[in-house]
Amino acid sequence: MRILLLSDIHANLEALEACLAAAPSFDLVANLGDVVGYGASPNEVVERARGLGAIFVRGNHDKAATGLLELDDFNAMAATAAIWTRDQLTPEHLEWLRSLPQGPLALEDFPDVQLVHGSPIDEDVYIVSLGDALAPLITLPMPLTFFGHTHLQGGFFANGSSADGFRPEYRTVGQPESVSLQLKRATRYMINPGSVGQPRDGDWRAAFALFDTEAQVVHFHRAPYNLKAAQDRIFAANLPSRLATRLAAGR
Repeated sequence: MRILLLSDIHANLEALEACLAAAPSFDLVANLGDVVGYGASPNEVVERARGLGAIFVRGNHDKAATGLLELDDFNAMAATAAIWTRDQLTPEHLEWLRSLPQGPLALEDFPDVQLVHGSPIDEDVYIVSLGDALAPLITLPMPLTFFGHTHLQGGFFANGSSADGFRPEYRTVGQPESVSLQLKRATRYMINPGSVGQPRDGDWRAAFALFDTEAQVVHFHRAPYNLKAAQDRIFAANLPSRLATRLAAGR
């Protein structure tokens, strides 16, 4: 089976559509949370995401936009976007986001795989460094965890003799590209497909991944998208301008 992995779309409709257009054929879609927040197309993105399938875990911005999470730990820009999103969402979409399950979520028919937004230990924790990843990699029995939250494409692994992090290396800054990772036996992985709608690894292109369960290969992808259209939506919504300008820098 080929599983399309989407995470941190953040209400960026243009980036989501570009990912779907660039994605190879897939059988299933798994969404790792933060469908909304920051971007200016929350209803359109929720509608599109719901139409792709029913496998979701909630993200912190999904919780914030629906009143399930206090905004005390959000910076002013993120809090402003969360409040704006809450006001924009239709009642149906608001209730749908509020009902999203907490991770980790087991993936039916694939007992070696789990889905989470932040960490398998705490859904809101950021797994940025190898130090962050060691506890779940070493103490939890799950061989493969797909996570989001950091907006950084790549991941971490551990086996009996070593542990390290990895990032896909691309050749261009503006073309569609993919990089493959062959999973090894007796190795545990935590893998982040990257952020669809707001990458923070210095690459402005939308990020996603495809997991081939039979070949045990994860294909990391980057897709250019209509950046100006996404930015113009943010400006037109009178959201903080930094939410638009940062998209071009991939930060």
